[in-house]
Amino acid sequence: MNSKQLLGPRLPAYNGGCVTGIIPALLGPSGTNEIPNWMPSCIQGARQVVLLVIDGLGWHQLQKNLAHCPNIGAMQGAAITTIAPTTTVSALTSITTGLAPAEHGLVGYRIDMGSRVMQMLKWGDEKGDLRNMYPPDLIQPCPPFMGASVPVLSKAELEGSAFTEAHLRGVRPKGWRAASSIAVEIGQLLRAGEKFIYAYYDGVDKIAHERGFGSFYEAELRSTDALVANIREVLVDDSVLIVTADHGQVMVGTNTLPPNAEVLAMTSHQSGEGRFRWLHARKGTEVELLARAQHHHSDVAWVVSKNQIIDEQWLGPRLGAATRKRLGDVALVPKEPISFDDPADSGPYLLQCRHGALTDDELDVPLLAIARN
Repeated sequence: MNSKQLLGPRLPAYNGGCVTGIIPALLGPSGTNEIPNWMPSCIQGARQVVLLVIDGLGWHQLQKNLAHCPNIGAMQGAAITTIAPTTTVSALTSITTGLAPAEHGLVGYRIDMGSRVMQMLKWGDEKGDLRNMYPPDLIQPCPPFMGASVPVLSKAELEGSAFTEAHLRGVRPKGWRAASSIAVEIGQLLRAGEKFIYAYYDGVDKIAHERGFGSFYEAELRSTDALVANIREVLVDDSVLIVTADHGQVMVGTNTLPPNAEVLAMTSHQSGEGRFRWLHARKGTEVELLARAQHHHSDVAWVVSKNQIIDEQWLGPRLGAATRKRLGDVALVPKEPISFDDPADSGPYLLQCRHGALTDDELDVPLLAIARN
């Protein structure tokens, strides 16, 4: 943990090298003829682009495991930042729309929608699906890929889900059932002349959550590196493969704790996730809740008010009224490898690695490229 993180978190580089800038740079009026200086130079002038998003592959985890990723490690590029919170729902939507969470409105894993706290990947709560109550195109109204209908490769079982509709609507889905199909499909699309192809792979994130860092994680990195090598092999002349990620990971294991009892006494409910936990105050207790949370948890977390997060633009600029209502009153954002528990936020197994906060390990992601000239 560096001294800067002890004083306050680094914030996403929304005005520079950030995942929000990738799609506007690739699909904007100038295409790849004028790319920003934080993008790998080999992207310049490419006529066909493949963008591969590897869920959960943080920059610092990659650097520690380059021996398992020789193909990825040989690509050109460096680290950029993802967004806040560093979580899949928010970051994938920011990648596809080119907008910060403050603008597209998907501000976390579990969001307070007013009458319900909705888990956004399932688009529901413990009572069931909420698509009819909260239509995806109204909750997240910003079109992906600057309005272009592009081919998208992701797991076939994700097609038609509400979250897919929220961040990938209007695309041409090319669902895969085995990861080995990804490179084959990309090769066919490139040879057919597609100018831009978006691909998503979630294996690294899943293994990190379930198994943590170690031999299983290293094996998955080797498989992912082979996937990248296979995609590189099907590139055609004047095409480029770009690899990025939505967030990194922190090993937490069993280091999960509930907010202090004095804090919970003033909390009506929680949203967000373990490493970006929103506390919603009981009416009239907002100021005292912040003070109590800071007293009990500032040793392990950045404890900040909703107003501070808005004023400092943690979630990006231009926060709308509807999005503001989705935020809690106080945020617990760990700077140590811990997670804040909420009994309403549980899954089938204990998560070993987690993300959501603003440590370097979670915030920094790769932006790498290799071209075939």
